[in-house]
Amino acid sequence: MPSVTHDDAPLLADLMPWSVAPPRLGRGWPTGPDAASLRARWDALLKAEGPDREALFEPTRSRTLCSAVGQLPGRTGGTEKLARASGPCPEPVRVLAAPFDEQWLIPDQRLIDAARPELWRVADEEQVFVVETPTDNQGPRLLATSLLPLLRPGRVRPLYRRPGGTEPNLAPGLLEHLSSRLGIPVAPLDVLAWTVTAIRPGLAVPLTDDPDLWARGVESGRRALWLMRRDGDRPKLPGGRRPYVRAPLPSRPLVLDYDRDEEALLLDEGRVSPVPPEAWDFEAGGVRVLEQWFAARVAEPEPGTLSAIRPATWPQAWTSELLELITVLALLADLQPLEDESTSRISASDLREAGVLPVPESARKPASVFDHHEEGPEGQFALL
Repeated sequence: MPSVTHDDAPLLADLMPWSVAPPRLGRGWPTGPDAASLRARWDALLKAEGPDREALFEPTRSRTLCSAVGQLPGRTGGTEKLARASGPCPEPVRVLAAPFDEQWLIPDQRLIDAARPELWRVADEEQVFVVETPTDNQGPRLLATSLLPLLRPGRVRPLYRRPGGTEPNLAPGLLEHLSSRLGIPVAPLDVLAWTVTAIRPGLAVPLTDDPDLWARGVESGRRALWLMRRDGDRPKLPGGRRPYVRAPLPSRPLVLDYDRDEEALLLDEGRVSPVPPEAWDFEAGGVRVLEQWFAARVAEPEPGTLSAIRPATWPQAWTSELLELITVLALLADLQPLEDESTSRISASDLREAGVLPVPESARKPASVFDHHEEGPEGQFALL
């Protein structure tokens, strides 16, 4: 069968129909690169009283100290209004704050303008969140993470509609149709792996009925997913290419630079090498990833704000995270994308003829996943 044009390739929005806008925080201080600072910020907020607490909180139209909201699904924070709140900081959770930048968040809906509870309800160890990224052909069009993503502005598409890796967020009948055309079993993660490596401009996803091409695409996509999710064995470069700290990093580096000839990353007088040019040049959303990651840790916050509570010196953990990030970017840059030719042999028209498209409207809405009570404002249980 001849290939079809990408103009008739199905769209990601049809293949993974349920999507959610990313959470909108409304204030920066509930997130940060280290969890200890978040706990200290919470303590400082609760020690303040009256107008001082209100100023530290940074109220918006959506959230003030008197907002009445419930617990985030699966979390145990308080639900009394923050104007009279007490008690320890809810345990910070790991989130994806920017492309390839894993940070921490205080998981308390009273602090977040739009938390998107539907995402929290399906966030577990089985879930994979796919995030659309604005791109000008520099960097990946999709990011994947096992963490709750805070990236804006692209839509978030969970792989599964229910906790426990059940009910894939795929067009009903797609798995069966692909299995029939390819002559092999197809799993939800296979479809996601193929999508990550085959996606084209406009978020079109050419599909194939060539089992060999499918296998190559899935293999490449699964490696990309592993590198982006970083939830298994830690990735490593071959011995001679592994980055090391060659000159100690200062207690608070302020400037990041790159020596292309020496393949060295320079943090003031600190030095990390080898850093392949592909890792330094790696962009996502039109921004160089390493520069954005560094800026998030050294940018000077406004004095007197909760964001100003941060580590006094550069933590060793950040150095370890930097070395791993360099490794991930270098390995991702090594992955070869699928070639354009012969990747779109199952068109959107084919899927319509097979009854896979258009998807029912129910597939674009969240599934009913409630199996327990969720605490609402002021300790009242939410009606489900």
